[in-house]
Amino acid sequence: MDPLLTAAGDRLSAYHDRLARLVAVDSGSGQLDGLRRAADLVHEWCGAAGLAVEREPVRGPAGVPLGDVLIARRRGRGRGRILLAGHLDTVFPAGTAATRPFQVADGRAYGPGVSDDKGGLLAGLAAVETLAALGREEYGELVLVCTPDEEIGSPGSRPVLRTLAGATDVALCLECARDNGDLVSARKGVADLEILLRGRAAHAGIEPERGANALLAAARLTVALDALNGRWPGVTVNVGVLESGARPNVVADRARMLVDLRAWRPAEYDAALAAIRRLVAAPAVSGVRAELTVHSPTPPWEPGPEQRWLAELATKVGAELGLTVSHTATGGCADANLLAQAGATVLDGLGPIGGDDHSPGEWLDLDSVVPRVALLAGLIDEIARR
Repeated sequence: MDPLLTAAGDRLSAYHDRLARLVAVDSGSGQLDGLRRAADLVHEWCGAAGLAVEREPVRGPAGVPLGDVLIARRRGRGRGRILLAGHLDTVFPAGTAATRPFQVADGRAYGPGVSDDKGGLLAGLAAVETLAALGREEYGELVLVCTPDEEIGSPGSRPVLRTLAGATDVALCLECARDNGDLVSARKGVADLEILLRGRAAHAGIEPERGANALLAAARLTVALDALNGRWPGVTVNVGVLESGARPNVVADRARMLVDLRAWRPAEYDAALAAIRRLVAAPAVSGVRAELTVHSPTPPWEPGPEQRWLAELATKVGAELGLTVSHTATGGCADANLLAQAGATVLDGLGPIGGDDHSPGEWLDLDSVVPRVALLAGLIDEIARR
C-alpha cells in the first residue's frame, strides 16, 4: 500500500474519536459557548500534533461577537506556504446535538455538522499529522485556519482570511467532497439582501385611500425580482422571506423581504445587483419607500489558469493513489470565494465525501476518510516539492 494511505490509515481511530466529540458540541453560528468549546477541542488536538496555535476573537456588524478564529501553524523544511481552511460553525440550533446525536450506521457517520464542516476540518489536521509521521515536510509553513462564522458569510473572519490569503501560495479548502466524490473548482457568488418597505397605515374599510400598502409593494417587487431569473446565464434571484401585516382590516405600513442572489461570474453578479437596486428604488405602490441592505456579499469564485492547474495536480495525485479524482462547480459559496478574491490559488472540496448538508440527514462516508486524507496530504506534498 502507498505510504500515504498507510499513514492516513494509522490516523483513522483518532479521527473517529475526534469526529464523535466535535459533532457532540452544538456550534451553530452565533452560539458562543458551543463555538468556544469546539475551538478548545481543535486547539487541544492541534497542540498535541505540534502546531503552534493562536486565537483571534472576531465581531460582526455592530460589534456583535461571533467567536474565535483559530489559526494553527507548523513549520517545514521548504519555502512554500500552504493554507488549509475549514470552519467550526454549523447551521443548526442549540440542542440539535442532543436530539440528533452522532451515530454510525452502514459505513456512514451522521450528526449536525458531520460533513459541513467538522469532518473536513478534522481531515485537514489528519493530513498534517500524516505528513509529519512520514517526515514529508517540504513545505515552508502549513497553516490551518478554522473560522466561527462561515455559515453566515464570515462577516467577522473576512479580515483574517484576507491577511492569510495574502501570505499564502495555495489555499486548500476543507469543505467535504460532493456526494459523488468531486472536488470543487468554482463557486457561485452570493448576496444576502434585506429589503425594508415603509408605507402608511389606514383603516382598510373606512379610508383605505389614506394608506400606502407596503405589503402590496412587496408582493409586486417579489414578482419583479422573480422576473430577473433567466436574464443572465446562471443568475438566480429567490425571495425566501416576505413578512408584513398584523391584521386584515389594516393597510400594512411595513414589510420585510429577504432575497438570495447568486451568479457564476462577477460581471453578471454586479449587473443583477444593480438591477435589484433599481427596482427597490422605485416601489410600485405610491407612498411606499424601500431600503436595501446587502449583507456579507460574497463574490463569485471563477477559476483561472492557476486553479485549473491545481485541480489537474489533484487528479494526478489521486491517480497515483489509485483514486479517480474529478472536479466541478457548485452553486453554494464558502470561504473559498473570499480567499480567491484575496488573490490565493484555491481548490475546495478536499474533505471526505459527504452529503445532505444543512439537513437532518447530513452524512459522512467513513470509508472515504483514509483515501481523502491521503489525497490531501499527497497534494500538499506535491505542491511543496514544486
